[in-house]
Amino acid sequence: MAFSPGEHSDGAVSEHAFSSQDRRVVYRVIAERRDMRRFVPGSEVPEEVLARLLQAAHAAPSVGLMQPWRFIRITDDALRRGIHALVNEERPRTADALGPRGAEFLRLKVEGILECAELLVVALADDRDMHIFGRRTLPQMDLASVSCAIQNLWLAARAEGLGVGWVSLFDPRPLAELLGMPAGAEPVAILCLGPVPEFPDRPALEIDGWTHARPLSEFVSENRWDQPPDTRPGRPAQSRSV
Repeated sequence: MAFSPGEHSDGAVSEHAFSSQDRRVVYRVIAERRDMRRFVPGSEVPEEVLARLLQAAHAAPSVGLMQPWRFIRITDDALRRGIHALVNEERPRTADALGPRGAEFLRLKVEGILECAELLVVALADDRDMHIFGRRTLPQMDLASVSCAIQNLWLAARAEGLGVGWVSLFDPRPLAELLGMPAGAEPVAILCLGPVPEFPDRPALEIDGWTHARPLSEFVSENRWDQPPDTRPGRPAQSRSV
């Protein structure tokens, strides 16, 4: 079979593509990433592995190359317990806000702060307002950039066989004070990291009956909001002006 320029026998569409085996690994780690709540007590993460994960996070894209992320590794047990207490303070408040589902929420396991091998707090830096490139009309791109860093760490951790749980049940101000953050810095995530008993085949909130993931087709439109893509067979390619 003949192939046009840029098309390869393993299905790649570009000469810059990874091998088919490497591509499968990338898509597999994305598909098998889970938000973990249960960890193996007493386990450890080797220092060199933690260094690789943080480097993966630091390799994330950021708007204007602002690199707004900051990572605080919690090695003090008293601080870990203090962070856990802040999360416990938020749980009943979230339950109240959920109304009829509040009691159901309180039965969920939503964090593994005291059990995980490593605890990281991810924050927005205090000097990010000086970065205008890409943020003049969309200042929230600093948070988007930090989210990319967290996702990088999450996927790298899954490739290393480690679980990550993103905890967002906390008031940012007390946590910032607890960790001595400067004015303008803002914590956005508590990350529980470490070996886990297993990786479930579905998200934990599905297994617990809280909600269900919806299919991609509900989130993709074409040209206008909520206009479904035209998927008719033989549809001609869209013309583009250059």
